[in-house]
Amino acid sequence: MKDLIDRLVKERDLSDEEFERLILCEDKETTEYLASKAREVREDVYGKEVYLRGLIEFTNYCKNDCLYCGIRRSNKNAERYRLTEEQILSCCESGYKLGFRTFVLQGGEDAYFSDDVLVPLIKEIKEKYPECALTLSIGEREKESYQKLFDAGADRYLLRHETADKEHYESLHPAELSFDHRMKCLWDLKEIGYQVGCGMMIGSPNQTVKHLIKDLRFLQEFKPEMVGIGPFIPHHDTPFADCETGSVEITLKLLSIIRIMLPEVLLPATTALGTADGLGREKGILAGANVVMPNLSPTDVRDKYLLYDNKICTGDEAAECIRCMTLRVKKVGYEVVQKRGDHIRFS
Repeated sequence: MKDLIDRLVKERDLSDEEFERLILCEDKETTEYLASKAREVREDVYGKEVYLRGLIEFTNYCKNDCLYCGIRRSNKNAERYRLTEEQILSCCESGYKLGFRTFVLQGGEDAYFSDDVLVPLIKEIKEKYPECALTLSIGEREKESYQKLFDAGADRYLLRHETADKEHYESLHPAELSFDHRMKCLWDLKEIGYQVGCGMMIGSPNQTVKHLIKDLRFLQEFKPEMVGIGPFIPHHDTPFADCETGSVEITLKLLSIIRIMLPEVLLPATTALGTADGLGREKGILAGANVVMPNLSPTDVRDKYLLYDNKICTGDEAAECIRCMTLRVKKVGYEVVQKRGDHIRFS
């Protein structure tokens, strides 16, 4: 299998059958060799730097009813909230003082946050913190809306594709959500000029290794600037409540494969990975990840933004989050830095 990994490093590609063998391989020595090669690739491009993203979960209202998500519209047990503009700006202020140079506004698809609300907010954030990057993660919109938000100053956009297989996508989402529209949104974002992030859940219900290979093929074609992956974790108030958590081991292997396939990609060690495994974020860094996303949201709303059960860091103050994260990253030989952390093509 080492020969296979060496060829992946050289050619940035394998056949479908070879990818399947590598993803399903349970040999520890092979997995460690794959991770070591992924680290070499990321260090060639980004050195040992790990970039911070300050996550601001500003609304848990959502018009969608995705079968896996804890803030789906039909979850009557979700305690809904929206942060005010003043609260969002306060999160940015505290984050800036702590050294964050990227803010991520993440929320459900909440009609309240129209372009008329978001455009002036984005402009104000960028005027106050011109050296900081602003990432949006607010779901599907029309191209005209994406353009307005970009023109206002947004730099990046995260929109997970969740799965590159249409049939599988439809098994995870209600009929009113369209696989084709999700993909159109991603291509629109790239055409506008955002640094674009996509990604998928690992081990989601009905997922097969063939689906994961299809995801890898999509990443090769789309060439995103960011890829966010993490194990599927069920939420107790969804139709998938009794499904199994996705594999941490396969998630780590896919992080390494994606790093080698897309050497310049910005790759987070996600909160979901840290939730599924107490050392998941450290393992993610050692598998090739180079981004971490501590939470800047007010502590009194963090336990309301629960996409899945048992989410970590819902009670920590932002300062404690960054101290903890910095120490965790340092222990595995890497360094959290106070930089925007742009994709190298945008630096």
